[in-house]
Amino acid sequence: MFKFNKTYFLLFTFIFNIEVLIALYVHDTIIRPYVGDVLVVILIYCFIKAFLNTKVLPTAIAVLLFSFGVEMLQYLNVVEKLGLQDSKIARTVIGTNFSWMDILTYIVGIIIVLSVEKIRQKSKIL
Repeated sequence: MFKFNKTYFLLFTFIFNIEVLIALYVHDTIIRPYVGDVLVVILIYCFIKAFLNTKVLPTAIAVLLFSFGVEMLQYLNVVEKLGLQDSKIARTVIGTNFSWMDILTYIVGIIIVLSVEKIRQKSKIL
C-alpha cells in the first residue's frame, strides 16, 4: 500500500506552491476563495497518491468527504470553540466561515481529479 510516486509528489509540490502564493499575495474575490478551494482538494489528493498506492475513486471520495468534514468544522465554529481564534495558522488551515460555495468548489476539484485520472488511464491503454 505504501509506495512513493514521484509524479504525484511533484504535482503536490507544484500545487502547494501555488496555494502558498495565492494565500500570501492574492486578495481578490475569485482566485483566492474559489480557485484556491478547487486546488486544495487536488492538492490533498496528490499528497495521498504520492505516498499510497490507492485506487482513484475511493481516494477521491475520501478527499471529498474530508473536505466536507473541514467545512462542517467551520459551520460549528470549531476554531473559536477551541480558543484558536487568534491563531492565524488555525484560522487558515481549518477556516472560519462555512460556505455552500466551498462545498461546490470541492466537488469541482474532485471532478477535475476524476477527469484527469480518466484521461491518464485511457492514454496508458493507447
